[in-house]
Amino acid sequence: MYLPAVLSLLQASLSSFTGLPEVDPPTNVRPYQLDRLGIVSPYHDRAHVPGVETELPRDCTVDQVMLLHRHGSRGPTWENEYIQKLVETLDNSSQAIRKAHLPPNLRFLKDGYKSDLVPHQLTAIGRQQLFDHGVDFALQYPTLSTNVVLSSTVQRVVDSAHYFGYGFFGGDIDKVDFVTVDELDVPVNWITPWNSCPKYSEDEGHAAASAWNSKYVPPITQRLSRQLGVDLSDDDTRGALYACPFDLAAHNESPWCAAFHNHELRSLEYEYDLLMSGYMSRNKQGPTLGSVYVNKLIDRFTNTTGHAKELYLEFGHDTSILLVLSAMVLNRDPTPLPIDHIRTHRKFRTSEQTPFAAQMVWERFSCKKSFHGPQIRLLLNSATYPLTICQKSFKDKEFGSCSLKEFIRANELSRKIHYNNTAWNTSCVD
Repeated sequence: MYLPAVLSLLQASLSSFTGLPEVDPPTNVRPYQLDRLGIVSPYHDRAHVPGVETELPRDCTVDQVMLLHRHGSRGPTWENEYIQKLVETLDNSSQAIRKAHLPPNLRFLKDGYKSDLVPHQLTAIGRQQLFDHGVDFALQYPTLSTNVVLSSTVQRVVDSAHYFGYGFFGGDIDKVDFVTVDELDVPVNWITPWNSCPKYSEDEGHAAASAWNSKYVPPITQRLSRQLGVDLSDDDTRGALYACPFDLAAHNESPWCAAFHNHELRSLEYEYDLLMSGYMSRNKQGPTLGSVYVNKLIDRFTNTTGHAKELYLEFGHDTSILLVLSAMVLNRDPTPLPIDHIRTHRKFRTSEQTPFAAQMVWERFSCKKSFHGPQIRLLLNSATYPLTICQKSFKDKEFGSCSLKEFIRANELSRKIHYNNTAWNTSCVD
């Protein structure tokens, strides 16, 4: 009974989605800029790394896959407070705005601005993203199968897992068990390990983002206040900035995106990078928590238990993915990101690593001649993410992969971290 009802709902939502108007990028924002909004960026494939082959050699076969998928586009969380504050300010100033001589990119405000964003929930676009990814995944790995899908307990993640399932399993979805991490008999799970770490805190990230916010937002507030003839606060401006990506997440367009210059949107992207990097690279909790997934990956790809499956479909959050990259030192900059200016050239860039509906795919593959022994490759948002920590040969660099043996050796530090041992307790308990 449940499946037909949901499929009917999905069909209706997808029909309305495809009926959305095509939106030309704002004249003062290059098209790619709207994909560079930090962790709230619309999903987009990463660009392929120059010099790295996009396909494996023909004599190679992928025999095991682990997918870690972020939920799709959602409504705002803590940002909603600022968006609602903006709506209230604009509503109270509607008469002054209607009388003002506004530039073309702000004239939409003469008709007022209301927000219908639903906090926390997966949007229609988010559902579309996951359904499409499920179909693409089935086409990419037609010989691999599973009957279990695992997700965090957060509703938008549970929903994402199901919509992916409709695309991947089709009519066989009623044969699949959808499980959440709270049903696992483990002291710490690899999707939301921070829930088992009492000392886990996001305060450092919020402090870094707030410091940058206090630098780049006031000049925007002054400009918008002057143009609108309204005394906006910095919180109002933050609401307008956040409305851009979240309107995109819900409606595939936002008048607010055109209200900002390129450097202002780049500053918003950097704010989100600072927010996330604060507790990924500025302390040891990131690598410690990420080690849980690394160890699970190695255990599965080496079949430590003797019960490894050929396919794992698992769903979590942006943090879930970033922790794994942190543990493997794959996105860590030599020094912490500065809070007083944008570091243009940086490894830590959430727009490319964890947009909405981000996909981290780990492949174990074997070859007849091209490589000896089992190999491992990471695809992040449909492009090979070079495993620089374990590459030993020219062929490793050519395909962005490395041998499973060298991968294990490169992650020796993670292999020494286990729940409740000294290394874990130093980061999470003591």
